[in-house]
Amino acid sequence: MTPHIMVHERLHFAGLAVLVFAVGTLTIVACGGDAPPKTPENASASTATAAPVATAAPTHEVDYAADEKLKSEVASAARAAYERGFAAWRQADLAGAKAAFREAADKDPKAPAPLYSLGTVNERLGDNTQAERAYRDAIAVDDGYELAVGALSALLARTGHTDDAESLLNGKLRKAPGSSRLKIYLAEVKSISGNTSAAQKIAQEVLRDHPEAKEAMIVIARDHYRARRYDVALYAVKAIIEGSPDIPARDKDNAEVRLLRGLIKRELGDRMGALVDLEEAIARRPDLFEGYVNVGEMKLEAGNAQAALPVLEQAVKYAPANAIARLDLGDCYRLLGRTSEAKRELEYALRQDSSLAHAHYNLGLLYLYSPSVAGVSDGEKQMSLAIKSFDTFKSMKGSAKGFGDDVDDLLSTAKRKQAEIKVKKQAEQPAPPAGSAVPAVPAKPVDGGAP
Repeated sequence: MTPHIMVHERLHFAGLAVLVFAVGTLTIVACGGDAPPKTPENASASTATAAPVATAAPTHEVDYAADEKLKSEVASAARAAYERGFAAWRQADLAGAKAAFREAADKDPKAPAPLYSLGTVNERLGDNTQAERAYRDAIAVDDGYELAVGALSALLARTGHTDDAESLLNGKLRKAPGSSRLKIYLAEVKSISGNTSAAQKIAQEVLRDHPEAKEAMIVIARDHYRARRYDVALYAVKAIIEGSPDIPARDKDNAEVRLLRGLIKRELGDRMGALVDLEEAIARRPDLFEGYVNVGEMKLEAGNAQAALPVLEQAVKYAPANAIARLDLGDCYRLLGRTSEAKRELEYALRQDSSLAHAHYNLGLLYLYSPSVAGVSDGEKQMSLAIKSFDTFKSMKGSAKGFGDDVDDLLSTAKRKQAEIKVKKQAEQPAPPAGSAVPAVPAKPVDGGAP
């Protein structure tokens, strides 16, 4: 199982500072209990897999309650609404956070911070158009507001507009050539686009001039992770949160880096080490939904769907538009026999991302093994939908080995069940009454005459 922090940059940690907030405490229990014996119904507990890709942008952990500079960016008339937005964000109340940040922006139209925060919420809600607009509005209010510049560049790169992202950052760097933060954002954009050599070069140049710049080291670690250079990525991570005998740790409490280390450990097969880091990351930063996704997936892999449920539900609260989180939650509901909710989540995942082959596979399992599925008229139709789902998965999977190799067996099972249902239906048809005559067929006219 490949760990997920993002899949083709879909699991995006919205924005670069993403709603700075005072870290609360959220404890996730470790996976407990033995895995149930494997049956056809639970043997295929699955979550989506893809090449590991790290978060799209650096994040800055700022305790808003103690940050006087950040408070001073918002006028007193708007401050209550602004702080209410952060409180809502901490509780995964994205609708409440959006309304509060909008109110703060209206009450203080000269402050870029509420607009920036509004953009991060819109990204989590899946509204990239409104997120981009909010970031651009923040930059229009303050051309030098680098958080919004970085968030916008990451959004553009993540959605395939890398040239626009680089153009934006290079333009800002011409005005502020000494900005290490803008250079770090440019390194991140280069990494997102796959230009690892340029990303590493830019980040190393920042560290040469500013050895204390932890954000540059985080970019280096993430880029190594994206390129699957796990040993080097771990070395960079260790330098950030542990340091060395002669170099102190740059940021030993950094939740984002602990998340990254958890992902690397999961990729390398260190399950317990991964769980420790992932759970510590989300305890420090409850909004890091990628942590919930990975912990939930690991619990599903262990056959513990009941333990995975609250974790995955929390992931969806913090990222309701994220297709992978919805896919995993749908599979969890399926394993728990909650078919209506499973169908809802899996279909939602496909609406968000039609390329998720695994959602089709899991829908096939749902139709194949559930006694009944809401909205499906009968068993024959249910098997027909299972066959369609497996066929779609098979066409998308191709010949690659790994997840879903049992699809041909599942297809055969679905077709056999469908045939059995048809035979049973025919057997249950009432026999015609004894002695009933078969209707005569009219004679064919001869020589144009009447029949």
